[in-house]
Amino acid sequence: MGKELEKLTVEELKTEFKRLKDNLCDIEDIHAFTFGKTSVHMGSEKAQNMQIEFEEECRLLNERIADIEKEIKAREPKCEGKH
Repeated sequence: MGKELEKLTVEELKTEFKRLKDNLCDIEDIHAFTFGKTSVHMGSEKAQNMQIEFEEECRLLNERIADIEKEIKAREPKCEGKH
């Protein structure tokens, strides 16, 4: 994503947030399928490398998601005592 968070509108932030959450879900589904529900045969080194890549990708996505969520919350108006 080329724009920094401060330059995005709230709507763009929400769109990016949803896209990243969907990507994370897809990555987790692929990982679970590959390592849990199939009888894929691969060497232990390849499996270990795939696990490391998966964990790193998830970590980066979760950091970006948290940053976007923080930015959205900072911009949305606070609901203070409206009754």
